[in-house]
Amino acid sequence: MQSYLLFRLYGPMAAWGDTAVGEFRPSHDHPTRTATLGLVAAALGIRRDQEETLLSLDRSINVAIRLDAPGEVLRDYHTTQVPPVQRKVIHYTRQDELNAGKLHTILSSRDYRCDCAATIALRCKKNRNFSLNEISEALAYPKLPLYLGRKSCPLSLPLAAIIIDANRLTEAFDQYPDPQSELDTLTHGLWGFGGLNKEKVTRLYWDSDETNLSPEMTYPRRDRLRSRRRWQFDERIEYMATQSATED
Repeated sequence: MQSYLLFRLYGPMAAWGDTAVGEFRPSHDHPTRTATLGLVAAALGIRRDQEETLLSLDRSINVAIRLDAPGEVLRDYHTTQVPPVQRKVIHYTRQDELNAGKLHTILSSRDYRCDCAATIALRCKKNRNFSLNEISEALAYPKLPLYLGRKSCPLSLPLAAIIIDANRLTEAFDQYPDPQSELDTLTHGLWGFGGLNKEKVTRLYWDSDETNLSPEMTYPRRDRLRSRRRWQFDERIEYMATQSATED
């Protein structure tokens, strides 16, 4: 039997960054490993310059995702005024940038996912430096602000983290006391819509040796942290399987 830490992610906007080339910033349709562990790191109070601690967290945790609702794509065209890049000059705030002078305009297209909902399951590896209890406590009382991929995408519902013991990953998801009907009710009350836009099947993604799950597809993903300071990521394999929505 394994212990899993489950929690939900929902917000009106999210951005699960895919490989970006040039001025286009695409988004996956489900939370990425880096976005999920970045949120956990923020809850634990780990800052971006604490590279060794971030690597330790990355090497301690397996991540699995149940995509409850993929949401819709929103493409936003950005025009931003920024100062020229200068060595050893750091602008800590937007006001610092505006005060720098010699502003020029940069253009970008950024994708977001609207009304995307997912349930996350974390499992600790054998040689770990973090515990599920420690992470669960941090998600309830985060030390730094949490967001869904980008700072402009805040959470709209509590994470509702809970530790569940189960023989396999799908059992842990099934035991999580947050069925889609509850999420539909909550979002209906918030936005006046008729619930989330769900698919006929539910997609599961995982990155570890879940031997009791048979993947239908595998994907190469370059989102395994190598160096946060140099913004470098290694490739990993992501597994995907589907289950009928009626099985939830």
